Amino acid sequence: MVIPQKAIDSVNKNKIGLKGPLATPIGKGHQSLNLALRKTFNLYANVRPCRSIEGYKTPYDDVDLVTIRENTEGEYSGIEHVIVDGVVQSIKLITEVASRRVAEFAFRYAVANGRKSVTAVHKANIMRMSDGLFLQCCREAAEKFPEVQFDEMYLDTVCLHMVQDPKKYDVLVMPNLYGDILSDLCAGLIGGLGVTPSGNIGENGAAIFESVHGTAPDIAGQDKANPTALLLSACMMLKHMGLGTYGSKIEKAAFEAIKNKETRTADLGGKATCSQFTDAVCRYVD
Repeated sequence: MVIPQKAIDSVNKNKIGLKGPLATPIGKGHQSLNLALRKTFNLYANVRPCRSIEGYKTPYDDVDLVTIRENTEGEYSGIEHVIVDGVVQSIKLITEVASRRVAEFAFRYAVANGRKSVTAVHKANIMRMSDGLFLQCCREAAEKFPEVQFDEMYLDTVCLHMVQDPKKYDVLVMPNLYGDILSDLCAGLIGGLGVTPSGNIGENGAAIFESVHGTAPDIAGQDKANPTALLLSACMMLKHMGLGTYGSKIEKAAFEAIKNKETRTADLGGKATCSQFTDAVCRYVD
């Protein structure tokens, strides 16, 4: 499983990409294509906004936060080996360069998007050297942005507070594994991965936007899939490209279609097919 050269050439040329979900066989030695994309284009920051959708009721109201995840190292560095039979070691790699890069990105994102605070999520009380380095880089980045409130909090405490009152948080920045877990938790607050957009920002100007839910092979070809996550990711892409007017218009149309139960897909409690939902979005755009 490799990334097609045409796709690599296109992203290198245009500095932008939009992708659907990709499946990786579990425990069979295959490299994740998602991981390969991040490494190929040095997509160091995963940005995932989580905002409550008006008219779609969940146990949480007024959620409006953003998780920013370091995307290139940590436990996902792929450094594993067998020490002796029955004992496997996995290396967590944290570097100053990558930590400082994502920390400063989080603060720049907060300033650019009118956000008031950035929270560094860590476990430096246990992993004092690795998470300690990440946290130190966040502290130093915070000094450059005095207009943004800075907090630091243990991962387990954040998870506890998140399910109690997610309104406490604004922008959260964290190492790779923590971000993978916490961003999915946050998606659950607003209705799931099917309504959550995602973008990956690269150091050399490249950016790839994606839906992060599974491939759902069980409903393939049945016109049942919910396209919202990919559609909202495309809206994020348009805003990133400076086409925010178009992105906001499509985003608003998607939210209007979700607000109407008759045009929601089954995963959101409705009965509409993918085609019917899409038709509704198109009508609201017009």
